[in-house]
Amino acid sequence: MNHHLSIRSKLIIMISVMASLFLVALDQTIIATALGKIVEDFNAFSSLSWIVTAYLLTTTITVPIAGKLSDLFGRRLLLLIGVAIFAIGSLVSGLAGNVDQLIFARAFQGIGGGIITANAFTIVGDLFAARERGKWQGMIGAVFGLSSIVGPLLGGWLTDGHGLFGIMTDWRWTFYINVPIAIAAFTLIAIVCPPLKHDKKPRVDYAGAGLLTLALGTLILAVDNTDSIFKDFLDASGWSLTGLRVLMFGVVAAATAAFIWVEHKAKEPILPLNFFKNRNFMLIMGVATLFGAAFMGSILYLTQFNQQVFGATPTESGLMLLPMIAGLIFTSVGSGQIISKTGRYKIFMQIGIVLATVMVALLSTLTPESSYLYEAIIMVFLGAGLGVVMPVMNLAVQNEFKQHDLGAATSSSQLFRSLGSTIGVAVFGAVLTTGLTGALGSGIQNDAYVQTLAKSPATSQIGDLTDPNILLNLNMPDTKQKITSGFETAVKDLPAPAKEKAVTQFKDDQAQYSSTITHAFSDSLQRIFITSTILMLAAAVLVFSLKEKRLHSASPEETPGEA
Repeated sequence: MNHHLSIRSKLIIMISVMASLFLVALDQTIIATALGKIVEDFNAFSSLSWIVTAYLLTTTITVPIAGKLSDLFGRRLLLLIGVAIFAIGSLVSGLAGNVDQLIFARAFQGIGGGIITANAFTIVGDLFAARERGKWQGMIGAVFGLSSIVGPLLGGWLTDGHGLFGIMTDWRWTFYINVPIAIAAFTLIAIVCPPLKHDKKPRVDYAGAGLLTLALGTLILAVDNTDSIFKDFLDASGWSLTGLRVLMFGVVAAATAAFIWVEHKAKEPILPLNFFKNRNFMLIMGVATLFGAAFMGSILYLTQFNQQVFGATPTESGLMLLPMIAGLIFTSVGSGQIISKTGRYKIFMQIGIVLATVMVALLSTLTPESSYLYEAIIMVFLGAGLGVVMPVMNLAVQNEFKQHDLGAATSSSQLFRSLGSTIGVAVFGAVLTTGLTGALGSGIQNDAYVQTLAKSPATSQIGDLTDPNILLNLNMPDTKQKITSGFETAVKDLPAPAKEKAVTQFKDDQAQYSSTITHAFSDSLQRIFITSTILMLAAAVLVFSLKEKRLHSASPEETPGEA
């Protein structure tokens, strides 16, 4: 371990590590504001899902493998490789000449993101004794919170086009902005960070890595935008979506079984199976999975609620999450400080999970008539609960294992939370679609606004007007503005009285449609928040079942997790 390093050296290392992690966290939010412009420039609306999924796919696969490799080859080496890959992927993404190049670059960028994520949390365990880690894990949690604020704002500002160093920005700058920060972080890590390597001959579990890649990759493709990603294949082959998913889940099951068999025999397994004999590890992985799903349900759809109900733009909806981010940052940093002083962490997880569960339950009471003040109050306390739980999960799992297994153990927590988020988004998306279909019924096709759009020559660009997701997208502020502008252009040659009457009627129909779709969306969203509450309750039961091992102010020789 490297507890003997000076405070100055540790601080510089942590600043460079958090800068790297900030890039990864920022990328997840900054890209959202640029997607519309990207697919418009490339005329590749059908490839929208791949731009997001390619990054998610490689990141999720890389995290557990990079965590184990860092145990074998050293944290500094892996982190330098991760930052370099992320920087190159960002640059190539910005320079992409077509959507296929962008998707490839995003996948490459995701490899770097996975390596950084796996190592950033683990380095805290290398540099600090168990008792000291709380405040640093809290700082890392605050980095994620800060990125949630900066991402939408910076992404919107760059995408909209502003002068920067005498150059007009566009969506490409959401990628370019990563490069100078990555270069600075790489330089600091290379100069200051010690190898953080164990003295042993590394043995790479290639078979385990391959099977884990197959299992995780197929699982993500089976639950995330499967219908969009494989649309051409399904149309050409005649396969049904259900049949394809059954096949893919079969591949996942077979690859997982083979992975378990290989890991039993491996000298240095990617994911040591003896981890699962540790009761606390099993409980924490369950909490990470459930929490990941519930967290995405509350954050992702709360943003959509702000856009649908309050008519907020993507940038504005990000700003409206400020109360939650403020609560998250405050408790993430504050609880970390207290944990470092007391050596106790379970009570904070208990308080945080209970508070977050109650607040998610209250989100189910939101309606189109709710005030933003009511929502903001809920968000403050929701953020406070989330800010305690997220960093402490890493702290708790690190406290269970020896230094040799720190990378694999910490990255396992990240993996299960990521899988929970991915599956949660897919499940909640299905809940939302089913809810909208049931609430709207076939009667929505008789709506005056929908009928007007169906007769428009631009309908092909809008999408299938029987698809609930397309109907929901029609109520998005940007889409409404474009449709209104298009209608006004279409009737511009009419006599003034007729033109005024047509525009007024169109806007009245649009307002009526907006009310209908907003209430249907709100009713469906209540089901999502109720489901999230159930998941949070299950996670709370697991948290209360943990058997706490007190954190100690370890000497440089002391092993994590041992008293």
